[in-house]
This record gives sequence, structure tokens and C-alpha cells, in this order.
Amino acid sequence: MGITAKELAKKMNLSASAVSLALNGKAGVSTKTRQLVLEAAEKYGYDFTRISSKAQTGGTVTFALFSKHGAVVTDTPFFHELSEGIQNTCKEKGYKLNITYLYADENLDRQVEDIQYSDSAGLILLGTEMSGADFKAFQKLAMPLVLLDVYLSDVKKDCILINNVQGAFLAVNYLISRCKAQPGYLRSSYPISNFEERADGFYKAVRTNGMSSSKSVVHRLSPSVEGAFADMTEILESGEELASCYFADNDLIAVGAVKALQKAGYRIPEDIAVIGFDNVPMCAYVEPGLTTINVPKYYMGEMAARRLFEILHAERFVPVKLEVHTNLVKRRSV
Repeated sequence: MGITAKELAKKMNLSASAVSLALNGKAGVSTKTRQLVLEAAEKYGYDFTRISSKAQTGGTVTFALFSKHGAVVTDTPFFHELSEGIQNTCKEKGYKLNITYLYADENLDRQVEDIQYSDSAGLILLGTEMSGADFKAFQKLAMPLVLLDVYLSDVKKDCILINNVQGAFLAVNYLISRCKAQPGYLRSSYPISNFEERADGFYKAVRTNGMSSSKSVVHRLSPSVEGAFADMTEILESGEELASCYFADNDLIAVGAVKALQKAGYRIPEDIAVIGFDNVPMCAYVEPGLTTINVPKYYMGEMAARRLFEILHAERFVPVKLEVHTNLVKRRSV
């Protein structure tokens, strides 16, 4: 049995990325190193058909989910719609989809190396919880890569993400127009770039309506139904000041907070109005139905896959940032 690229790297005392770049004819290694790698690969019986198969029509695409805080839960409608958009586009192009999970608290370099030496033609990386520092492990990955649900200003890769500022502004502007009051903010306790951008949209809408940002009541809640319920219950028991209406960073926070408010005897929306973000299916089934911002999740996944295939067959690469706009879904919580 011939040697693998990973074994070849160890035998030559070279980095995994250097060997992969050399074998795939990519820039990033010297001519001398490339020649040495190719000669060693031939000597030890490396199967060069692995390289050519990646370039042909058909093959495998990897969809990797990066987890750092545990805020990205894969068993959710949001994730299912994203992955369905990717899956169906891959199927249309004759590719199989491999879904894998990457954990920041484990050996991330080794996990990325495993992707490099798989038969994958390209990678779609769900980076909702990712920072620029977290991306360092992916910098030398010698395959096309599209970032999904995050924008990293120093990373020269394609990004497909939500226009969070626009969505939050739309939600808060509607909340103010309906309630004629200073909106409160049910803010995620986890530091995620999406939520930071939603905060920008929240405060922009507050200022646009002639209100003072400092006067908005802000509660920090866990971004899950159970966590937000527990956190909001504690806030209610402590007697903290409440607002008459709230914008929540996501629907899970909104639903958890609403349940806690209802348990404490508040009527929604008569006493306190709440608007969410994401439009997950439960919004239509909770009582009252949750007004929220709809994110075209399937379309985001589809666009990420289509962009990856464009890169695979492009003669030159120029990274792009694609922001997907949102729309308001009116129900009875406002």
C-alpha cells in the first residue's frame, strides 16, 4: 500500500501544509521543496490519482462546524436549513457532503490536518463562534474555503453572512413604532460577532428615534431557551428594573425570557412586548406567536456551496463578502 500525504510529511520532517501545497501544485513552497516532495512521493508510492480526483467534476465537500462556547447547537432548525441548502447544492453539482465538527478546546491543528488529508475538494466552515485568532489553524489549508455566518476582516476568504445590523435595526425600529417606548435589550451573554453586530443595529435604531442609548435596560441572558428562562427568572426575582418592550439577540433568548415573564404573571404583549431574531419554527407555535426577523437560512447554505464551486473552477481568486438581508415577520408578541 502506498504512502499517504500525512505519512510523507512526517518522513520528510515537513509541515502537513507544505507537503499538501507541493503535491497539489499550489503556491506557498519553494521550487526546491516542491521537487523534493514530488520525488519522495514517487519513491514511496504515493497515489497521485488522489490529487486529480479532487479537480474532476464530482467528489466530496466538507462542511465543518466550529465550536468554542457551545452556543452553536447543531440539532436546531437553523442548522438543519443551512446544511440542507449546502447538501442540495452539492448534490446538484455531483458532489457528496461530509459534515464534521471542530472543537477549539481540542487539538485544532490536528483536526484541520485531517481535513487537509481527506479526499475533500473544498471546505465550508461554519464560524459563528470564531475569532481571527481561532482561524490561524486554517491559514495554510491548501483547499478552497468559504466562511459561513462570520466575517473576519483580516482573513482573505469568501464570507457568507447575515446582515445583522440591518435586521436588528429593522426589528427595533418596528418595536419603537408599535410601543412608543424606550426598548430594552435581551442581550446574549456569549461574545459572538453576530450578536455584537445586532447590538450595533439595536443602538443605531434607538438613536435614530431620538432616544438615549444609555437609557435602554439591558439584561445579559444565555442564548438558549433553558438558559434564558433561568437567567430571566433570576432577574425577575432580584427586582431589577424592567422595560415595557424588548429586542432579543435570537429567538431562543426571546422564547426563554417570555416563558419566565409569563410565569411571573406578565402578559405578552399587553404588559411587555418582545421581538426576536432568526425566525426558527417554534416562533409560530409559542403563545403568543413571536414577532421576529427572518433569516434566509437555506439560501445562505446554498450561496456558500455555490461560491465554493465557483472558486473550485475559477482561474483566479478574489475574496468576496456576501451579506444576506433579512425581513420582518409580524406575529402577536408585539
